[in-house]
Amino acid sequence: MLALALCAGSAMASTAAPPADTLKVDYFSNANTAGAPDGTVRLTNPGTSGGNIWAAIYVFDPQQELTECCECFLSPDGLRTLSVNADLTSNPLTGVTLSTGLIKIVSTTGTNPARLAPTPAIRSWATHIQNANFAVTETASQDATLSAAEVGRLNIQCFAVQLDGSGHGICSCGTGD
Repeated sequence: MLALALCAGSAMASTAAPPADTLKVDYFSNANTAGAPDGTVRLTNPGTSGGNIWAAIYVFDPQQELTECCECFLSPDGLRTLSVNADLTSNPLTGVTLSTGLIKIVSTTGTNPARLAPTPAIRSWATHIQNANFAVTETASQDATLSAAEVGRLNIQCFAVQLDGSGHGICSCGTGD
């Protein structure tokens, strides 16, 4: 009975949701559109993890396919600014330039977006290019629950991009930090 209780306790511990600031989600619209300004994503490490972190970034198209992934260094109190057009959508795996999509950002201590080691710490904000008048808004990226299944899925998808992309599908890290 004790073994069963210990086993059940460890299973529960492994399925607990990671704390906030581990997974951020955001969207982009009107990227790579003539006459539209460029959107930005800003990332910071507030130092709550006690050291350096990396932002593992995953860019998805409207059909939920991963088009680019990369990992960007963030020192405590560092600020990194990424261009949606130049850093996150300019090197798609399929060669199809995106105008809309989803961005997932995982705070990790690892240095490879295909081998996540999630740790809570990251903050992010994004500008959004709205409607046909190209009004610009900025919001904090939303916290989302990072499950073990999602970690596995992101690891596999990014590994496949790195393996099969011949250099395509790798985003870049912008400026700063």
